[in-house]
Amino acid sequence: MTKATRPLRADAQRNRDAILAAARETFETEGVLTSLDGIALRAGVGNATLYRNFPTREDLLAAVMQTSTTAALGHADELSRTRTPREAVAEWLVWLSWQLRIWHDLPVCLADAHDDPDSPVQAAGNPLLERTATLLDNAKATGDVPAAVTADEVYELVLALSWAIDRFGDTEQAARRRVTMATAGIFT
Repeated sequence: MTKATRPLRADAQRNRDAILAAARETFETEGVLTSLDGIALRAGVGNATLYRNFPTREDLLAAVMQTSTTAALGHADELSRTRTPREAVAEWLVWLSWQLRIWHDLPVCLADAHDDPDSPVQAAGNPLLERTATLLDNAKATGDVPAAVTADEVYELVLALSWAIDRFGDTEQAARRRVTMATAGIFT
């Protein structure tokens, strides 16, 4: 029998929320490899409070990613409902590549965690991989994507493209062109 998790005290919940908000803001301006002590300072808590809530950088990153992941899955569902399977995959790959570049070094962290089943970052990124697989399967069923193309390969390509979009400072239009050219081989 597992022990039920008690809800956090109000002050503890405020601290946790402040840390997550500070981390999101800091990741957007400085990237995900920024100082954790700086995040604690920005949140108005001690670093012991940060580490009590998030023992590792990966734990913090995964927690911050969760709200963005939920929104991304909603976007993928919308694409499935409003586009053909081929269009849905193509637009998802462009959109996901653009979104993952938002926090400098996020694609690197996701790539590092990709083969580590114990990583909280892998757990946070898995829904994106799974949704990519679903969209690919839909496009395979219509003959738009060859059966041999795997979701892992496509997800890894998206991470590489997102890294390039960030590193080369692409505009959204340039990113769309980069992803469209690089993913053309996925389609029949």
